[in-house]
Amino acid sequence: MLQSALRASVRVGLRFQSSSQPSAAVLKASQTAPGFSFELTDEQKEFQATARKFAREEVAPAAADYDRSGEYPVPLIKRAWELGLMNTHIPVSCGGMGLGIFDSCLITEEIAYGCTGIQTAIEANSLGQMPVILAGSEEQQKKYLGRMTEAPLMCAYCVTEPGAGSDVAGIKTRAEKKGDEYIVNGQKMWITNGGKANWYFLLARSDPDPKASAGKAFTGFIVDADSPGIQIGRKVIGVCLYAEMFQ
Repeated sequence: MLQSALRASVRVGLRFQSSSQPSAAVLKASQTAPGFSFELTDEQKEFQATARKFAREEVAPAAADYDRSGEYPVPLIKRAWELGLMNTHIPVSCGGMGLGIFDSCLITEEIAYGCTGIQTAIEANSLGQMPVILAGSEEQQKKYLGRMTEAPLMCAYCVTEPGAGSDVAGIKTRAEKKGDEYIVNGQKMWITNGGKANWYFLLARSDPDPKASAGKAFTGFIVDADSPGIQIGRKVIGVCLYAEMFQ
């Protein structure tokens, strides 16, 4: 009985690995052979091969130089965008590929082989985009996600603060509504792609009541990088991942 339950849980869990349509060969194998087929689709193999070639021929040879200099890897990010290895979660309705998590993980794994720092800078775009994908209006998605399919732009996820890293409930940045606008005051820190982003997803406390629950106390904002009042601080050098660290 326990073995049956485990087999059932494995089948349910693996069903969500990919949003891509399986190839005819995979479908045939899964229909004739017992168990679940782990064979990648032709499309997934193509993504994997493209990312692997990029990592080994372009990322890995340049990684040490970026580690030493701490420079932001602009040429490699542009190249990743040209190859279709960035912004993989953007919906088709916004001009993106709309890939699933498993497909994106195949790409991430290969590029990270060349340099985890450079890959983190690339994949941080997905982190900044995800709140807009999940909760943004159609207009917001078209405006902010659509532009990222038209040019190699970056975005950033602005939650962490000097005194509130993983403690999201401890965020001090405030958002006060003034008429039809919000005035946001605060400081964010350790923001990957922060100095290179075209726009930010920013989390701020919008309810001044200290007793307000975390689910109601905060509001997410999309902020253009050229908005009045934004000041970019110094670059923070971390212990590792130099090419990515908090540009």
